[in-house]
Amino acid sequence: MQQPISMRTIERLSRYRRVLTDPSRQGVSYIFSHTLAALVQVTPSQVRRDIMGLGCAGNPTRGYRVEELLAAIATVVDDDQPQPVILVGIGKLGSALLNFFRGHRPNLQVVAAFDNNPEKVNRIYQGVRCYTLEDLPRIVAAERVSAAILAVPATAAQEAANQVVFAGVCGILNFAPAPLFLPAHVHVESIDLTTALEKVLFHTRHHALSSVVLNPR
Repeated sequence: MQQPISMRTIERLSRYRRVLTDPSRQGVSYIFSHTLAALVQVTPSQVRRDIMGLGCAGNPTRGYRVEELLAAIATVVDDDQPQPVILVGIGKLGSALLNFFRGHRPNLQVVAAFDNNPEKVNRIYQGVRCYTLEDLPRIVAAERVSAAILAVPATAAQEAANQVVFAGVCGILNFAPAPLFLPAHVHVESIDLTTALEKVLFHTRHHALSSVVLNPR
């Protein structure tokens, strides 16, 4: 029996694909495991284990064939059919996310957006129509949606999450800086931009202090 694939493995495979499809690498037909490892910041042995799990074999003199790797990753990460996603919150962040995901992955389609601002409802953003939150159950059922992106204020995050889960969504990408308390069957990936930036600033401050201590004038 095949072992289930962990979320960490899926995350790495997604990162491999992002690197391999980088426009700056167009025209590169082969890549070595240590090169891919350096670009993704994991160990070469981890890359080789992941690629072995994909069933791909490398060439000792040229490395792994990029086209074969991308095809193998797609069979694991992607569905055979386009996967519909909804966006809740069409403010500046929501609009930026729509622009990012549009055409980014052919099999990933943002089919509808939702907002509680009447001025935004029934307008088209990046080719996607915005609906009221009351329309959630109808659109989720009609489009067979199982995943949602939340780009709402922290104060509205829990209620928005409750609504999409009640409508039938079981996966959420949460950009709101707030914890979500949801049933166990719902998978949530939270991206807190403020916390991420604070971690970066903390590192830069301490790196600067270390430099001063190590190189006193």
